[in-house]
Amino acid sequence: MVSENEFKRICWACRRGMLELDLVMEPFVQKRFRELDEADQQRFIKLLECEDTELFSWFLGRVEPEDPELCKIVRIINAHAKAASA
Repeated sequence: MVSENEFKRICWACRRGMLELDLVMEPFVQKRFRELDEADQQRFIKLLECEDTELFSWFLGRVEPEDPELCKIVRIINAHAKAASA
């Protein structure tokens, strides 16, 4: 599990400067990140290294990541976003 300082760094990294991404990533990290198992937390951290244009396409469901690890966390995030908007 990540330390409190690492969690703060992750929260900061979720602020992408693109409103559409911020509206998906920030609520997810605040509400769900700590509930993830360690492998999914590491997938999320890896996701933060991706380009905003890729993230945008993945969260809109236009395409899925080729990397199965990233695909898994994107599906988790998208499911959370859909549940939150329902």
